[in-house]
Amino acid sequence: MTATTSPEPRAISHKRTERLMRTLTYVNEHGAARLTELVRELGVSSATMRRDLAAMADQGLLVRTHGGVRALDPTTEVPVLLRDNRFRDAKVRIAEHAAGLLPAGRYSVAISGGSTTAAVARELASRPDLAIVTNALTTATELASRSNLKVIMTGGVVRSSSLEAVGALAENTFNAVNVGTAFLGTDGISVRGGATTHDETEARTNHAMLAHAEQVVVVADGSKVGRVTLAKMADLAEIDVLVTDSTADPEALVAIAAAGVDVQIVPD
Repeated sequence: MTATTSPEPRAISHKRTERLMRTLTYVNEHGAARLTELVRELGVSSATMRRDLAAMADQGLLVRTHGGVRALDPTTEVPVLLRDNRFRDAKVRIAEHAAGLLPAGRYSVAISGGSTTAAVARELASRPDLAIVTNALTTATELASRSNLKVIMTGGVVRSSSLEAVGALAENTFNAVNVGTAFLGTDGISVRGGATTHDETEARTNHAMLAHAEQVVVVADGSKVGRVTLAKMADLAEIDVLVTDSTADPEALVAIAAAGVDVQIVPD
């Protein structure tokens, strides 16, 4: 038999990402929607909407029905490849600022999964004498060819939504190394919940990462500030710095700063 290969996935355009997010939000808010309803709401053709709905159903974000779709779970985690384009400009500014927090010279960092931490990794890609420990497949793949970097990839079970390796193997790797700074991505950060994510196994893995770091830096766009999701990765007492943007809830930022976190807001 002749083996066939699937075409490599193409990057999702910024315009399509916004459309998919609007569609998912609409369906989750209403519980279900007809195809004709979504076409009218999004202002696209029926063919385009059918392709979008098929792609989102394949990713487990919603369920196709006769003539439309229904919500699977309003709290469903958005896949990393889809959320990568959300708040792009803010994430780039956050990453630039966070990368600048590192001291000069030989250094080691740990980087969790997530679109903002991936942006931090890209900012660090040209830096010499840097060792990077990560459980994010996207980050490891992007940096592995850089001869100026030492990239250490954990083992573990790969989560399809975040493309992170999690579980005992990943935790064992993080427990075996010491790093100067851990860059932690999060789905929510607040006084009430600390730094949180959607998956409890991912939370345990990320806690193992930060437990052996001299400094913990959370990078999160403003939409994550004040938000609480299912599983706690870290108490605020374990976080040294939060780097975010000016869209974050001011009251939530004041409360987080009062808890002892150095809150740094990047300019617009």
